[in-house]
Amino acid sequence: MIDQQIEIPTKDGHTTTFISHPERGGPFPVIIFYMDAPAIREELRDMARRLATSGYYVMLPNLYYRSGVMEIGPIPPDPDAPERKRMFGFMNSINIPLVMEDTAALLAYADKQPAANAKIVGTVGYCMSGRYSINAATHFPDRVKAAASIYGTHLATDQPDSPHLAASKTKAELYFGCAETDIYAPQEIIDKVMASMKGANAEVEIYPGTHHGFAFPKRPVYNRDAAERHWERLLALYRRNLSK
Repeated sequence: MIDQQIEIPTKDGHTTTFISHPERGGPFPVIIFYMDAPAIREELRDMARRLATSGYYVMLPNLYYRSGVMEIGPIPPDPDAPERKRMFGFMNSINIPLVMEDTAALLAYADKQPAANAKIVGTVGYCMSGRYSINAATHFPDRVKAAASIYGTHLATDQPDSPHLAASKTKAELYFGCAETDIYAPQEIIDKVMASMKGANAEVEIYPGTHHGFAFPKRPVYNRDAAERHWERLLALYRRNLSK
């Protein structure tokens, strides 16, 4: 495996991006892995590596570069902790249009890499980035063939770029993996997503007995069985749609 950290130029500066892919056998389909709110950390790099070992060129960009930060450190569970408030400030400093600009920059970089096949793209986003992963499929419909949101937030809003409206805007296969108990994505939101995805090339799956964050090994809510099921679903989604 080849790991590297690259400064990729964007409209607003440079995003430090972790890239992992197999040493031989490319070019590989590209997967853009959008980070969750606690930002870049070794836990996410390890997840990116796991994806890459299945034969993908995985890009994990720092979405907080406009704020001049990348790794923000451990986030205490106390909702009033200053570290948590700081994290929410970073999270609220970005939005779908900005992240789609960054996605265009990532794809432009991948277009020039011999190890990458940027004409075949998959995406995945966790927590705050589920909406970004799904929107990548609607903004880059000729490239993104599969998009996954894992316990994504803001999935059904009153905006035209709401993820629950995505099915009519892309031919990509969409997957929504949802925690059974999630204060950031309550059941009424999931019900809206389910209703809007009926008849589409999409699946909305609720993971029983899980809480928001269940796929992250370092979280207290980590659920090994559910996390492994999410990996199975994710890799199967990509196998179906990202053939060379």
